[in-house]
Amino acid sequence: MQDDITSLFGLDVYTNECKHLGKVENAVLDMDGKKIAQLALTDVDEELKDPSKKGILIPYRWVMGVGDIVLVKRVVGFPPSIEEE
Repeated sequence: MQDDITSLFGLDVYTNECKHLGKVENAVLDMDGKKIAQLALTDVDEELKDPSKKGILIPYRWVMGVGDIVLVKRVVGFPPSIEEE
């Protein structure tokens, strides 16, 4: 089943540990591979945000599922957990 890429826009992004990362604002496409390479997030959690940037980019390979939200796997070191800080 194929969906329109714009259906991702505005969805909240959470890790599989229920940590809110932000909202999908845009997608970076790999035109050669004909796939989504990255998701551009805004409304990013303050502890993840670089004040000099509008948002963050996350690799699309981290995406575990898309529905009412985008669920991504937590990669060691991102986002920082309380134990790592």
